[in-house]
Amino acid sequence: MREIEGDIWNYFGKGVIAITTNGHVTRNGTGVVGNGVARQALERFPDLQLRLGEILRTSGNHVASLGDNLVSFPVEDSPWALPDLRLIRRSAEELRRLADHEGWQLIIVPRPGCGGGGLSWREVRPLLTDLFDDRFLVITEKAITTTVETDSANL
Repeated sequence: MREIEGDIWNYFGKGVIAITTNGHVTRNGTGVVGNGVARQALERFPDLQLRLGEILRTSGNHVASLGDNLVSFPVEDSPWALPDLRLIRRSAEELRRLADHEGWQLIIVPRPGCGGGGLSWREVRPLLTDLFDDRFLVITEKAITTTVETDSANL
C-alpha cells in the first residue's frame, strides 16, 4: 500500500477508483450517495445512484464494480450510520480479491471512513496494510494552504 496526497480524479482512466458507499437503497431503487469522493463521482456520472442501487438490491452491501473503472467500497450500512471498522475491513478484503481476480494493476482508494465519516486514519490504516499491496494507492486530498501577507507597518 502506498499513501499519497492529491486529487483522486487525476487517476481516472489510469486505474480503478474506489468510492466509499453505504448500503441504503431508496424506495425508487437508487443508492444514496454521501459526500467526498462519492459525491464527486455522482457529479461526473449522473446515473451512479441508479447503478449503485441495482448492485445493492442484487448483491447487498459489498464491494462491486460500478462500471467506468469505479468500484464501491462500503464503509457504513446507511447514510445515517457511523462508519464501521468491521465493514471497512471486509470491504478491503473483498476489494483485494476483486483486484486479484480482475488483474487490476492500479487501485486508488480514499481513506475509508476518515473524511466525512470522522474516523481517524490511525485506527483505519492497520485494517488495510496487510491486504493492500503496492497496486493500491490510498489517497488523501492535498491540503490547500493560503498565505496571508500582512504589511507590518499596518500592525
